[in-house]
Amino acid sequence: MWGLDELIRRALDEDIGPGDLTTAATVPPSTRAAGVFLCKEAGVVAGLFVCERVFACLDAAVRFAPRVPEGAPVRPGDVLAEVHGPARPLLTGERVALNFLRHLSGVATRTARMVSLVRGYPVRIVDTRKTTPGLRALEKWAVRLGGGHNHRFGLYDGVLIKDNHIRAAGGITAAVRAARAAVPHTVKIEVEVEDLAGVEEALAAGADAILLDNMPPAAMREAVELVAGRALVEASGGITEANVAEVAAAGVDIISVGALTHSVKALDISMELEPAAPPGGPGGRRHG
Repeated sequence: MWGLDELIRRALDEDIGPGDLTTAATVPPSTRAAGVFLCKEAGVVAGLFVCERVFACLDAAVRFAPRVPEGAPVRPGDVLAEVHGPARPLLTGERVALNFLRHLSGVATRTARMVSLVRGYPVRIVDTRKTTPGLRALEKWAVRLGGGHNHRFGLYDGVLIKDNHIRAAGGITAAVRAARAAVPHTVKIEVEVEDLAGVEEALAAGADAILLDNMPPAAMREAVELVAGRALVEASGGITEANVAEVAAAGVDIISVGALTHSVKALDISMELEPAAPPGGPGGRRHG
């Protein structure tokens, strides 16, 4: 999926380099271990399957067993997954696995929080292209797990005429006309505007969607009334948990939030490992 193993191997190579000095020096090759991925704060989990692939890329003998489904709400103390096998690959892969899991869970958690704040409004919370290089597909997948929706994945699957395009093309009308002539009829054309005059010009030019860039909610309401259903209306720029409900109340169809991916706080998750019990010995630690 999405070149996942290649992405993981790059992350492992970055961390391990020519070898894990600490593990090689302190843990005999025959040592086995078992442990859990333990959640330390409330959130939405995303990325367990990525963790599983991290360990599989290191050693096929590692067994990884999720204990909650992807996208599940979790609380402090919840066991997200159990892992057991040779101790060396478990220790070597720990940080890379946690980096993916914590970050993607942070994206899903932030998205779920934003979605909850506009519940009851006919609006979608969507992501942007402000993603971590190399992680876009995973981050956008985590947004969906959090209850959000995806904007375009890249420059190749949608036309969004932004301020610099408008300046380079000679105006909104010229830019829309050129785009309409160049792309298939199945592709929607969206135009970014900063004021009501821009909204009027984009409508007259035949835009399918209009992005209101950094407009205050009062101006958004005027823009929605002006559009009157003739195009989709998207709000973007400066949208936070403190004002997202006010933006939704302005009547826009879509609210795009770059912070879902570009500055998300990682969810607090740890991997707690202990030596596996010898054959016939007592079991390891259990978490409720």
